[in-house]
Amino acid sequence: MKRWLPSPWLSLGIFGGWLLLNRSLSPGQVLLGVLVAVAMPLLMAPLRPRPGPLRRWGVLALLILRVGRDVVRSAIDVARGVALARVRPPRGAFVVVPLELRDVHALASLAMITAVIPGTVWSELAPDRSALLIHVFDLDDEAAFVAHFKRDYEHPLKEIFE
Repeated sequence: MKRWLPSPWLSLGIFGGWLLLNRSLSPGQVLLGVLVAVAMPLLMAPLRPRPGPLRRWGVLALLILRVGRDVVRSAIDVARGVALARVRPPRGAFVVVPLELRDVHALASLAMITAVIPGTVWSELAPDRSALLIHVFDLDDEAAFVAHFKRDYEHPLKEIFE
């Protein structure tokens, strides 16, 4: 089964997306959707990395809750910063965060976390993966931000993946 469908959930998602985008359940669209849903994962299989080892599921659950909390808090802070921009302009800044993470799955997870939190943008990863450049919408204290980022995101990811 894995030979023909290396990623059954991905194939199902592609098939469903195909039908939704075409807004048709005609036999031709269903057949074309099945062909694309089977062919794409087969063609892209060599490009997919091996799944990463998840070591601490409890830490992962806490990390997900922490990121959800931070998304809500940051969204409120950014909205407040935009609303009060004439009174107190935001102090946007680039921050260099030294990294201890080396696992590619952990770094990818960190990139997604950084992208989803309002007010932060993953700007650059050092070629040797030793530092990360992040743009922050409104920065009060750089040292406090780096400590928060490492404590709340990097260290849990290190426990989960390394």
